[in-house]
Amino acid sequence: MRVLVTGASGQLGQDVVTVLKHKGHTVMGCGRSELDITDAEQCKQAILSFQPDTIIHCAAYTAVDAAETDVDGAYLVNAIGSRNLAVAAEAVQAKIIYISTDYVFDGKGTVPYHEYDNTDPQGIYGKSKRAGEVLTQTLSSRYFIVRTSWVYGMHGNNFVKTMLKLGQEKPQLKVVDDQKGSPTYTVDLAEFLSELMLTEKYGVYHASNSGACTWYEFTQSIFAQAADVLGVSFQAKLEPCTTAEFPRPAPRPANSVMEHLSIRTNGFTDIRSWQEGLNAFLLEYQASMQSKTE
Repeated sequence: MRVLVTGASGQLGQDVVTVLKHKGHTVMGCGRSELDITDAEQCKQAILSFQPDTIIHCAAYTAVDAAETDVDGAYLVNAIGSRNLAVAAEAVQAKIIYISTDYVFDGKGTVPYHEYDNTDPQGIYGKSKRAGEVLTQTLSSRYFIVRTSWVYGMHGNNFVKTMLKLGQEKPQLKVVDDQKGSPTYTVDLAEFLSELMLTEKYGVYHASNSGACTWYEFTQSIFAQAADVLGVSFQAKLEPCTTAEFPRPAPRPANSVMEHLSIRTNGFTDIRSWQEGLNAFLLEYQASMQSKTE
């Protein structure tokens, strides 16, 4: 299959490209320098030239706090950029997979969100990503909306890497214990996307590693597993705290847990637990560190 990947230099995009190439697909990975998704004509020309069967749209404006003041910038990328890709995809009858977020919900619910629950984003980032969903659904006849959460992997900065570093440097770490969600290992998400794109089971999906935890519980597991896998000792004393103790410009959802209803009802195998995903990441991290020292 011919697959065009936007945001190919990003955290998820790099693993999507790697997984797809490993499976034998012909992949055109486009970072910002190769494809400006906010330029409709450039999108049209790139897609007409490559003639992809599928577009996996990983490019996004993800600076959650900056989006609160850079409203135009967030909508330009997340809404207008997604529209440009959806229109160009439809012109060549390509499938499009739009990567979305748990931030499209208000986070005030007490149970995991289903794919068909009403959305109610609270901040500009979530609102602009929801706008991208709506435009993709409206303009494409072959779309998958894939919402994910708490993403981390080998590429770029993320929570797991930060905690591994701070845990060895700081005497004390306060971590939020009143936000709950599902950590998602980029390789596991990329594997699911590679399976999804081969089907015509279009619609909205929630895709994260299975299970849920708070950021504090996630950090506890990071330290415990890293001590076992990497042989690292952490000096930091972990303490739970509230969201209110770390005020940020953009609101954070208290409940980010998303039910994998569509994965189950469409006959896919659910994504493994977040604990297993974390273990796989740490093994990949260890291998990467070893290769750098050899």
